[in-house]
Amino acid sequence: MPKALPQSSGKHSQYLAEYECEYECESNVSDVISEHNSNSNFPNGYAIVTGGSRGLGFATAAGLIDAGISVVIIGKDVERLKTAKQKLSEQAISAGSNNNSINNQSVKKVSVESRAVDVADTLKFREVLKEITTTLGVPKILMLAHGVMSEKMSKTLRTNDEEWRRVLAINLDAVFVALNQVVPAMADARDGRVVVYSACLGRMSGPGNAGGLAPYRISKAGVNALVRNLAHETGMGARGLLVDAICPNHSRTDMGGPDAPRSAEEGAQTAIWLATRNFEPGKDQTGLLWEDQQVVPW
Repeated sequence: MPKALPQSSGKHSQYLAEYECEYECESNVSDVISEHNSNSNFPNGYAIVTGGSRGLGFATAAGLIDAGISVVIIGKDVERLKTAKQKLSEQAISAGSNNNSINNQSVKKVSVESRAVDVADTLKFREVLKEITTTLGVPKILMLAHGVMSEKMSKTLRTNDEEWRRVLAINLDAVFVALNQVVPAMADARDGRVVVYSACLGRMSGPGNAGGLAPYRISKAGVNALVRNLAHETGMGARGLLVDAICPNHSRTDMGGPDAPRSAEEGAQTAIWLATRNFEPGKDQTGLLWEDQQVVPW
């Protein structure tokens, strides 16, 4: 039965009732769950990883493979994507032969696929995501690791329209598109992990929020709000879907530069942990911003 709703009136009350019922009513989701779990090619499920051809996305995909999870990596550069797929495929073969395990299950049939698309192209990005889920079924994990940095001098009053749209289109709009396109089926299946790479520069509290890099900071603040909102809308883990954001900290990537204190592998550790951890509703937490496997204030 649906939970009791706050007293309201008119269209707002009707909307709340319809919305709550969408996720709370005892609907027939057995067919969706069966389809979600029936693909024998992915014994541990599969993950969609954006930004997967390099940096944190590539490191995350590699970590998921080591955990026995097949991946579909998404990137813009065709040649870089081809190289990344080859490296990850070789790692998948090695992972299978070494008989690594996740949750005490043997690694079998770990596979790697790739799709080339510019995530800033909303229509094409949606088409690719739809093709992936139509072909492969509902993913177990949606890992959004794509992103760009704004120009160094991009203060609020000095940022032009082109720079603003460039950063927001990739860092925020593309995150919305991916969530909006992929997560409804994950929510219906009541079994999935959504992890979005954000940044502590997008926090509204704590150190490092004194201004500058306006498009980047604001895009990440939007990501944080989007993640928190979606987590609450889908039950904060009580219905099997976990939604979290992470701060990878300053890592050695094309964006972070060669002098960053962390390797990409170190920066990806919390994302991999969130995607593979055991979760007990009512005890463990989701819908939060994480850094080094610890919750940090928004």
